[in-house]
Amino acid sequence: MNLATILEQYGDGAVLAAGGAIIGALFGFTAQRSRFCLRAAVIEFWHRQLGEKLAVWLLAFSSAVVGVQALILLGALDVSNARQLAARGSLSGALIGGLLFGAGMIMTRGCASRLLVLSANGNLRALLSGLIFAVTAQATLGGALAPLRNSLSALWTVEGGATRDLLALTGVGHWGGLLFGLGWMIFALVVSLRSGGGAWKWVGGIGAGLAVVAAWWFSDVVAHTSFAVVQVQGLTFSGPSAEWLMRVLHAPAPAIGFDFGLMPGVFLGSLIGALLGRDFKLEGFKDGYSMRRYIVGAVFMGFGSMLAGGCAVGAGVTGGSVFALTAWLTLAGMWAGAGMTDRLMDHKVARVQFPHEARAEAKAP
Repeated sequence: MNLATILEQYGDGAVLAAGGAIIGALFGFTAQRSRFCLRAAVIEFWHRQLGEKLAVWLLAFSSAVVGVQALILLGALDVSNARQLAARGSLSGALIGGLLFGAGMIMTRGCASRLLVLSANGNLRALLSGLIFAVTAQATLGGALAPLRNSLSALWTVEGGATRDLLALTGVGHWGGLLFGLGWMIFALVVSLRSGGGAWKWVGGIGAGLAVVAAWWFSDVVAHTSFAVVQVQGLTFSGPSAEWLMRVLHAPAPAIGFDFGLMPGVFLGSLIGALLGRDFKLEGFKDGYSMRRYIVGAVFMGFGSMLAGGCAVGAGVTGGSVFALTAWLTLAGMWAGAGMTDRLMDHKVARVQFPHEARAEAKAP
């Protein structure tokens, strides 16, 4: 039975949801086993450490770039109509949103995808932060915070197409993008060898990156096979989080699609990884200071991700793999915002005012 027959029999939404669940489970499992986390990688970078967490993120990022650019060159993937490239983008939103998201992920001890992974491992701090993140994302998309998002986004915009494509702007093309990704992969391998660690660092890091590639490829195949209009997309967690919130709270629910299967798939994959690795453990807040910090951080991430057009995975890896200008600006903002927040909160103010809490919290996942 070919894909066209499957689409005709079960419908585009069901097929996309099934694919999203499978790819999400792959990402959740590999991210859980490898401890994939942009926040941890940023901290190691700003502390001038070429450590295991940075190695995992670099493996995932470079694998996504190489895989996506290779598929494009082989004619197996077309991302020209993806929203990250085709639609009008906001440079101001990307920069401001990236800074806010970076600050928020330091405060919550993880980005949006990491919060979902940790929630499946029994981390109640991550669960609460993820719920607040979803509420804020929805409020930013179409609620009370939408006017502020629109105002900030309108400060500096860029048209879609070639003006939003870094490979077109620089003239290096997809071969240049592939060579760029291979260069980062070599650096990732060097960092991985120097930092030590087990096999899951390699398998998990590369697997998380390939999950991003799989999302792009699968949605593109469905889009080219279906008679309906299907959005070509990669992995992201801000939009799907808001969608699932509305699915629970509002009727009629949004149409079923790739994002419908993605979130449960990531949760299930992470849960399986935690059970196999014996990492499942219920954890909560230690004190009021911690709770306030997580809540504020989740709000920053929810607003920042919608302002920037994506989270650490959605903009940083998915958008970065297709060389969207706004995605790279968002990623730079995340690294800068996270580095400044880590220095201000965990290595200055917190050490002076809350020495014991700061040390305990710094070790939290």
